[in-house]
Amino acid sequence: MIDFMGAYFETVSEQLAVIYAEQGAAMRRAADWTAEALMKERLIYAFGSGHSHTLSEEIFYRAGGLARVVPILDENLMVHKSAVESTAWERKEGYAAQVMARYALAAGDILFVISNSGRNAVPIEMAMEAKKRGAKVVAISCVRNGADYSSRHSSGKKLSDVADLAIDNGGVAGDAVIEIPGVAQKVGPTSTITSAFILNSILIEATARVTALDGTAEVWGSANSDTTNNDVLLKKYRGKIPHL
Repeated sequence: MIDFMGAYFETVSEQLAVIYAEQGAAMRRAADWTAEALMKERLIYAFGSGHSHTLSEEIFYRAGGLARVVPILDENLMVHKSAVESTAWERKEGYAAQVMARYALAAGDILFVISNSGRNAVPIEMAMEAKKRGAKVVAISCVRNGADYSSRHSSGKKLSDVADLAIDNGGVAGDAVIEIPGVAQKVGPTSTITSAFILNSILIEATARVTALDGTAEVWGSANSDTTNNDVLLKKYRGKIPHL
């Protein structure tokens, strides 16, 4: 009997090792930018469409996560309302500007855009819109192994082409990695795991750098613990940070 679970574990472990070795410099650069933004009391935004939207929520109001994080959320681009329709929405040119209009992202802020394929219009234009406002954009996508996929944007560009910094999530084209005899499609996607590692690694490093610079890195405690720190942060940021 083939150990499919073990094969998945080994594949993901290999991807994480490659990311740490090959993308470490880019991740540290992103951490520098993030720390700089935090020192200037700017905000860290995150956006993803389809399943990638879960990564923007991964780092928001999270135990052990930075307080100054804002997810950019839109129901049309999320799978809970209509998974099929969300796929259509993320390909619509011009829609990113409508979504971005609800957020006060500005110069000095950071925007992380997560898109495994990096080929759809909304993530690409979200990066473009953020750069117009003077924010730095960090893209997390399947850069190397997604090169066979062409852009769906009229510019012909992909997300990694328009971002200030592109980080490869180490995945394969199509995302899934495990072949099971008798199943036509591979199973076991990896982009959620690797992208979460990338994001959290950057924020951990940024937190350490802010502290080293004698700044204050505000971090959420668990809502299920008895910490009172969250009450202080909620009083400070509710009304300033959307979705709290």
